[in-house]
Amino acid sequence: MAPVSSVGFPAMNLPNLLTISRVPLMFAVVGLMYAGFPFGATVAFWLFIAAALTDWLDGKIARERGLVSSFGRFMDSVIDKVLVLGLMMALVNDKANFMGFDIAAMMLLLCILCREFAISGLRTAAAIKGRVIDADAGGKVKTFVQLNAIGWLMGARMLEIDFDFRSGNLPVLQGVRILGMALYALSAVLTITSGVSYFRRHRSVLAD
Repeated sequence: MAPVSSVGFPAMNLPNLLTISRVPLMFAVVGLMYAGFPFGATVAFWLFIAAALTDWLDGKIARERGLVSSFGRFMDSVIDKVLVLGLMMALVNDKANFMGFDIAAMMLLLCILCREFAISGLRTAAAIKGRVIDADAGGKVKTFVQLNAIGWLMGARMLEIDFDFRSGNLPVLQGVRILGMALYALSAVLTITSGVSYFRRHRSVLAD
């Protein structure tokens, strides 16, 4: 169990700090996407890669050093949602990412948003009863696909804006963007199916 500070808050060990770092990184990435700085799309892409890597690294360090805690397990899933939803909103708002399918992309995003709020409510109900609902294999695969979808779509923005692939390497740009769109759609399907699985397995939390 992780130590607790003298004022009652969980100690901010390295895994917890890495987890929380994804929030300011998300703000930095979205800011760079909209700021219009030279090579801002490239910096945004690599900051996103750094944020995605912390999702793997915090858990690895926590397990290896015996720093797994209820706070870390709970906040890891919450902050993953903040990162994914924040960046997906920014990408869907940039309509060029979805090549005319922006309405469909928005509908899928709303499905993802509804699922994530529903699961957060389920986790909150479980926490009230002293239980922690960990991410299962389906939830982890869903997050992995979501992060990959964001990565490919941000990569397409980088190639188009900073490296002018639209003029000289359009097939490459379109291929990257289509792959990102396909992963985005797949992530929406996995998000919904994994949400149904969570409620089936943990419906006892809502029994009373």
